[in-house]
Amino acid sequence: MIRLSVPVMNCGHCKASVEAALKPIAQSVVVDLALREVTVAGADAGAAVAALDEAGFPATVLA
Repeated sequence: MIRLSVPVMNCGHCKASVEAALKPIAQSVVVDLALREVTVAGADAGAAVAALDEAGFPATVLA
């Protein structure tokens, strides 16, 4: 599993956009809007970051 920080994600619409960007490349996507974090299973970290960046949501991998 990969945890990503997505600091610009701040509303329900953002959450839906992040999920839509990641669902094609991941087995599961769990968004924590309060923490502005996303947990992704079944995807490469680089691909997940690239998908979010392309969708307008810059992300960084958390340790």
